[in-house]
Amino acid sequence: MKTIDLNADLGEGCDDAAVMPHISSANIACGFHAGDAATMRRTVALCIAHGVAIGAHPSLHDRQNFGRREMEVAPDEVYAQALYQVGALATIARAAGTTVHHVKPHGALYNMAARDRALADAVARAVRDFDPSLILVGLAGGALIDAARTTGLRVAREAFCDRRYRANGSLTPRSQTNAVIEDIGDAVVQAVSIATRNEAIAEDGSRVRIEADTLCVHGDRGNAGEFARRLREALEHEGLRVAAPESC
Repeated sequence: MKTIDLNADLGEGCDDAAVMPHISSANIACGFHAGDAATMRRTVALCIAHGVAIGAHPSLHDRQNFGRREMEVAPDEVYAQALYQVGALATIARAAGTTVHHVKPHGALYNMAARDRALADAVARAVRDFDPSLILVGLAGGALIDAARTTGLRVAREAFCDRRYRANGSLTPRSQTNAVIEDIGDAVVQAVSIATRNEAIAEDGSRVRIEADTLCVHGDRGNAGEFARRLREALEHEGLRVAAPESC
């Protein structure tokens, strides 16, 4: 039976409780784009209650723009900021009697690290230096996956259920009107296609090959809970096992 991970970005002020029962991994905001210490504690507790793998979701330091504005930032600064955020969540997780399982960059940092090898190397080094047993999540086919492998980290190649792809496999920028697939049914169709056939239909109608280990449900969708439920049901209906990647 093929296994696929279903992850969601949580701790961002949305209805996490509605999403949590249907996912296998959570990426928890660490304060730089959203969330705070109290939110992290609550979200970690929800993960424990539902048996969901806990991940750090580090961002550029940009709460004003929810971490989605690209900016000039040196690799050394990215390294320090990522290390700081992973450490903050790991401390809260340890106090709750559990551990961090993976790291997935957020927003602009995620997209920049998918293209810029120097930034990707900085993120990978921060994760390795904190805990080399952690799994690093990055865009399938992106520079962060290559950097993580070079650094010796295990990876989870990520695809997006509700984001449009370009013909080259990159994500359509959110600045474009068609960047997000709003209809749940259409997003589920894309997710199932990626999980079972390793392909999505790009914005120009071409077929894009995407090999993914994990699928992302955005927790800040207005209907995120319903979307996560329907998506998991569809994946399991196709004979897939939904589970987080095994940790060391």
